[in-house]
Amino acid sequence: MFDQILDVIALICLLLAAALSAAAGIGLLRFTDALSRLHAATKPQIFGLLLVVAAVAIDQRSLGVFLALVPVFVFQALTAPTAAHMVGRAAYRTGQLDSRTILVDELGPAVERATARAAEQDREQALAEEARDRELEAEHAEGDQAPGRPPTVS
Repeated sequence: MFDQILDVIALICLLLAAALSAAAGIGLLRFTDALSRLHAATKPQIFGLLLVVAAVAIDQRSLGVFLALVPVFVFQALTAPTAAHMVGRAAYRTGQLDSRTILVDELGPAVERATARAAEQDREQALAEEARDRELEAEHAEGDQAPGRPPTVS
């Protein structure tokens, strides 16, 4: 009797995970911008994986299987949100989102500061390269002016 109850709990976990996967797929198809699609893909993914891990652990009724499944869940739980965050930032920077749905733009000022900082670094690098080129030209011109030779005219 107890085994049957555990089997039913495992089945319920798998059915809920399947429903979450279906909801994620529908969200990916129906949502319009990258940020909404990321939300639809990542939120159900983690909870669905937790339900699948729980169903397998309940079905197998083994501590060894459970201990083997814990790192799977932990690594997925750590990497999926980070990857989604990076994809979301890339979508923001490339303008692939619906700006009407963003109520508070907390990333905008940070992107503007980073862009200004990068432009300043590019200007400084260009000036440094120009100065280095002038120094090389001056050294090259001095090398052409060996003693006993007439000066070269450019």
